[in-house]
Amino acid sequence: MTERTPLLHYRLSASINESGESAHSQPQKLSTFFGVVIPTLLSMFSVVVFLRIGFVVGQCGLYQAVAMFLVAYLIISMTVLSVCAISTNGALDAGGAYYMISRALGPEFGGSIGIMFFFANVCGSALYVLGLVEAILATFDGMDSSSRYAVLPVSYWWSLLYATAILLVCLLVCLVGAWIYAKASFLIFLVVMVVLGTIFISFFAVKPQTVTLPGHLTNSSPTTANFTGFKAETFFQNLGADYTVDYTTGKMMSFATVFAVMFNGCTGIMAGSNISGDLKNPSYAIPRGTITAVIFTFIIYNLLSLLVACTCDRLLLQRDYSFLRDINLWHPFVTIGVYSSTLSAAMSNLIGASRILYALARDDLFGKVLSPAKKTSASGNPWVSVLISWFLVQLVLFSGKLNTIASIVTIFFLLVYAAVDLACLALEWASAPNFRPTFRYFTWHTCVLGIVGCGVMMFLINPIYASASIVFMLLLLLIIHYLSPTSSWGYISQALIFHQVRKYLLMLDVRKDHVKFWRPQVLLMVANPRANIGLITFINDIKKSGLYVLGHVQIGDLGLLPSDPLQCQYDSWLSLVDHLNIKAFVNLTLADSVRHGVRHLLFISGLGGMRPNTLVLGFYDDLPPQDQLQDHSFHSDRSLDDPALAEDQEDPLFHFPPLRGSVPEDKNRGEAWVGKALGPQEYVSIIADAVKMLKNVALARYFGQFDRKHALQSPVFVDVWPVNLLRPDSSSYVDTCSLFLLQLACILNMTRSWQKAKLRLFLCVEVGRSLKGAEQKLRLLLKELRMKADIYMVPWDEQVALHWQRQHVGMAIEAEPEKGERDEVQKEDEEEVEEEEYANSFPSNAVRLSDDYLHAVNRLILNQPRPPPAVRFLYLPRPPADTRRYHNYLCQLELLSRDLGPTLLIHGVTPVITTDL
Repeated sequence: MTERTPLLHYRLSASINESGESAHSQPQKLSTFFGVVIPTLLSMFSVVVFLRIGFVVGQCGLYQAVAMFLVAYLIISMTVLSVCAISTNGALDAGGAYYMISRALGPEFGGSIGIMFFFANVCGSALYVLGLVEAILATFDGMDSSSRYAVLPVSYWWSLLYATAILLVCLLVCLVGAWIYAKASFLIFLVVMVVLGTIFISFFAVKPQTVTLPGHLTNSSPTTANFTGFKAETFFQNLGADYTVDYTTGKMMSFATVFAVMFNGCTGIMAGSNISGDLKNPSYAIPRGTITAVIFTFIIYNLLSLLVACTCDRLLLQRDYSFLRDINLWHPFVTIGVYSSTLSAAMSNLIGASRILYALARDDLFGKVLSPAKKTSASGNPWVSVLISWFLVQLVLFSGKLNTIASIVTIFFLLVYAAVDLACLALEWASAPNFRPTFRYFTWHTCVLGIVGCGVMMFLINPIYASASIVFMLLLLLIIHYLSPTSSWGYISQALIFHQVRKYLLMLDVRKDHVKFWRPQVLLMVANPRANIGLITFINDIKKSGLYVLGHVQIGDLGLLPSDPLQCQYDSWLSLVDHLNIKAFVNLTLADSVRHGVRHLLFISGLGGMRPNTLVLGFYDDLPPQDQLQDHSFHSDRSLDDPALAEDQEDPLFHFPPLRGSVPEDKNRGEAWVGKALGPQEYVSIIADAVKMLKNVALARYFGQFDRKHALQSPVFVDVWPVNLLRPDSSSYVDTCSLFLLQLACILNMTRSWQKAKLRLFLCVEVGRSLKGAEQKLRLLLKELRMKADIYMVPWDEQVALHWQRQHVGMAIEAEPEKGERDEVQKEDEEEVEEEEYANSFPSNAVRLSDDYLHAVNRLILNQPRPPPAVRFLYLPRPPADTRRYHNYLCQLELLSRDLGPTLLIHGVTPVITTDL
């Protein structure tokens, strides 16, 4: 303890010094009030509070106006709740809504929404700048001879010059940093609050008066309207709706059009979260500041609506949108308020766009395209992002008018709000333990209401722009999905998939399994993938949408090892699955023997109703293995088209051990585990164990040279031998194992890549029997099973004669066994018959078959019609009951399948075919 104390003291001192130095070098951070409340208030007020309140009440009446505010604030409140939930679920960095969405929904969704949100802020900043120019020219228009302040020249280029000058002011503020922006916003906030105060006072202090209307539709229209002060008559007249023609556009108003205009003033709720990187404590400031601003603006809007309805004639509200200036104690107050709020909104959108661009660049979603935007000043201000945003806003200003862009800007904002609600909904539905925000006043119902509300508003404002924005978002999503690197943020899709898979796995009841819905669920044992690429890709074709598991056993004792050696291997195996473009799971185990490891995997692989029913093993032979990972002919079509993989001889993610083909005693049997050779006794024991567990078994031979691309070149044939060739005294082809062979061959033929292959079915018969009768029965069976195959009748009298000749010779030479030996043989035969019934197959004749017979059958298979097949399916008899016969059994399989090319020896123990509907 005493030895560690100085070191601990040194580390503490160093950390204290570092934190002290960083505190001096860190940029000034903003508090809740300056960083969230003020920007959000100013963005939500903008010009609506000064120029659109009368418009809304005059067209809709007080009842519908209040209803509109309730609906609009209900929609944005649902989004505010989602923002509060996400922002209090962990550390929040720069980027605001983009950061929330990307970290919740992944880089594709977050990047596409981030780009749209960036352009929305850019266009929004230009929109407010041009709005400010129009407001200035409305007061100082040099072409208007009736104006006392007509001092400014008016033309397109003069308007562009004014807009550029205003944008330069915004640029200078944003270049200095967020803290100067906060101070400027605070001054503007004070001005706006003073103006609002004078407006409220004016309703009570100003006497009733007649106001001259700025314009009229026809010569017969009245030119004046009245400010009546507080009168019950005026109040009751303004309660109901009275939709009329908008004098500025000449279009007839409706509930939808007025609602769309009013809603534009409620879309500034992200102003505070956009500069989340500049806040002292974003998780604390964003929820409290945003909710405060929303509640404050809601109260102000409704109070103004009520006061307007009580004091202003309906004609005044419908024909003069700037009437608040005319009835104010001092007319320039309202004009100053309009200028201030519009300038603040322009700055807010400009600094918000720069922060979003900086966050996008820092995440490297678009590679080197946005890399310059990462640069920051000594105080942490992303000045390059500010300049890029300023340049784009300047380009938009050249359009001169943004009436058409105003709608799509609002739609972009609504799409972002809907995405935030979707992110919160996904996190809530995923039920991830780490999603535990400190803000708990939300449910999935509020998220759904927010999404639906934003979607409805998008199509209510402009259905064409709404559809185009969604298409644009999906296009960006696809581009980022294929071009961006893999992120380490975590994907909500994985959590949602896990949640749904668990639910449906619990619903998958094994007691309701039926043979007509059977499908192969394969466990393929692989010792080293380097030598088994051909077999892995072939089994992927034969699985028929079933479970496919790559199993591997490593010899070892976990009790003697410092850690699990398998954990570091999973990445290589999963990279192999991606590289080969196969749909497979990976299951690795550590055991003291290969046999025990395979048992483990057969017992534990899968989950619920998804468990392997078929075990596939490589064959036990002496062929030297070939490293197929370095041979491009064995790679999938996708990997061949990938230039990155084509350049490298081997994917760097593959860390599989080198092949041991140089060792003489090593075997290429798909089961050669490093550190301990697999003997024939143990190999056959694995087969016997699988049969006892009611698993179908397939032994794959000569797939080390299987080239899928070459094998599928026309013409393609698949040969099926559904007869037990090790049992010449039985030529039945309707047992469970034979039907299993037919089913697997049919499944392979149903795969898209193998649909052009032709099945050739070979039936071994003796000449003395009715060949036509056997063929007719087989054709009838295939018709009932709905399988298409060419039938070949193969006489094998010569081969059977060799078998019986061996049997007679054996009987003549063998002496009469003694009584004890007879009892032992009889007992073995009884056990054999019992296992025959248990495994639903034929007994093995492993002891009685001669090598001459096996060579003859092997030549019989090889001499069948040309061209040779791409793959052969042979009947695999079950292992003998006597374990002493295992070696002889394996030798006979080796002789039977020698030089046949890619061959599957298959033993089926479960019914897989039905003729029922």
